[in-house]
Amino acid sequence: MLRSGVWRPVPGALQDNAMVLDAVAVRRWCRLAADALGRTRGEIDALNVFPVPDRDTGTNLHLTVLAAADAADALPSGAGTAETWRAVSQAALLGARGNSGVILSQVLRGMAEVLGAAARPDGEALAEALRHASVVARTAVEHPVDGTILSVLDEAAPAGSSASGAGFAGTARAAADGARRALRRTTGQLDVLARSGVVDAGAAGMCVVLDALAAVITDEYPEHYEVPARTAGTAPAPADDPGPEGPGYEVMYLLDAPDAAVHRLRETLDGLGDSLVVVGGDGLWNVHVHVDDAGAAIEAGMAAGRPHRLRVTYLHAVTGDGHPAHAGRAVIAVTAADGLAALFEEAGARVVRREPGAVPPLAVLAEAILAAGDEVVVLPNEPEVLALAEAAAERARDGGARIAVVPAKASVQGLAALAVHDPLRRFGDDVIAMTRAAGATRFGHLEVAAQEAVTSVGLCRPGDVLGLIEGDVATIGGDVAQVARHVLDRMLSGGGELVTLVAGRYAPPGLAEALEEHLRGAHPDVEVGVYDGAQHRYPLLIGVE
Repeated sequence: MLRSGVWRPVPGALQDNAMVLDAVAVRRWCRLAADALGRTRGEIDALNVFPVPDRDTGTNLHLTVLAAADAADALPSGAGTAETWRAVSQAALLGARGNSGVILSQVLRGMAEVLGAAARPDGEALAEALRHASVVARTAVEHPVDGTILSVLDEAAPAGSSASGAGFAGTARAAADGARRALRRTTGQLDVLARSGVVDAGAAGMCVVLDALAAVITDEYPEHYEVPARTAGTAPAPADDPGPEGPGYEVMYLLDAPDAAVHRLRETLDGLGDSLVVVGGDGLWNVHVHVDDAGAAIEAGMAAGRPHRLRVTYLHAVTGDGHPAHAGRAVIAVTAADGLAALFEEAGARVVRREPGAVPPLAVLAEAILAAGDEVVVLPNEPEVLALAEAAAERARDGGARIAVVPAKASVQGLAALAVHDPLRRFGDDVIAMTRAAGATRFGHLEVAAQEAVTSVGLCRPGDVLGLIEGDVATIGGDVAQVARHVLDRMLSGGGELVTLVAGRYAPPGLAEALEEHLRGAHPDVEVGVYDGAQHRYPLLIGVE
């Protein structure tokens, strides 16, 4: 059972229909829900025994709402209510993690479809939004199961409707209370919950989210959230429990595909495994399924469209004390560029964005590390970010997580490290392999001089093209392609097997193709990878492994 603790009235609280769930209130709700889930995620993770005991439901819900909160905060101050709801809904879809996170994204979508279009939401509109959200969420699940987050939603909607005459605040409070009543019943609705003596983890997280909604609407806030380890009068599972059963892998990906192709995809994935949730529309989908053949699930996505942001997690790994746990671990990459962010995310990393020429706030990076899980690898990707990453990791270690900072000083080193990342290796071995890959990658870049300066190879003037190798100016010229060729030849003079070229937003057209042709002629044995990084400052990033 989850309880919201003692509700603390705030001076000036609004107790009638004067309260409006406008853009500001939506942002406050998302941020409050993210903070509340961040505080309770460990306790919710400990409840997680269904559909698999992978102990990550609280973390997944937290990350899903955090994505929505960040998107809302990123909007301009004048953004309207409808625009804010759209941003929240879309960000939750893109950032959804795990089965419960995907379902929660549909809750936000359902509420957005009602409240985003309401001129002035009242109690009846909120009740209708919760009802619609419940329908949208249940429809998204291929085989709905009672005793889960869906049951809590089913109860919250009619509870809110029964109190809609009491105004906006009364509806919100009644919905949250109804959800908690439904949460207590989940233990008796699923055998696996009854055997373990726990409530459903996803349902508990949903109660936190609805409590946060009630807090924002009533302006009364819980002093604390309690998530008891097990329900009263129940005992833990017996010691000779046979252990985890069911499919071995969780597969998630975003999918660019026409709506017509998704019906066939659902049928294919339903035949491969269980816990199937496919949500989205208008050509963009979030796919979640548990399967034994992860490759077949990915191939089904490729047959339907273009899968990206692939995540495959082994579900049945065990920790040293024999308890089930995720074999996967989180990798956090810091970058300022849109294209590089997409590259890191497609390779499985979680991205912390920074402004060009600046470092991310220490608190933001520390929170991202703390939210990522029990084992975290950080890729700074800039010399200026390295010390900050170490400080953020030290702050986050106070929570007991294992955190390592790979000393990647350039994005190409971070990409090289991520390429050898193996979540099934021991943590220390994985960090060593990633560190070696980063260290074995020489890095260079091109930039355009903004002012006159004296360099190690002579005087540069504004507009000159500088070719740098590992931070030192190696050549100065007037033509980007010519300077790039010189830098490549210098970097390959000591050998190399793989060259990575990352073109910037303002790279001359055809630069990458011209450099590929040069490499085929001058260094025919070198493999070349070309990517669009969209970085602002550097026309070209170069890596040589």
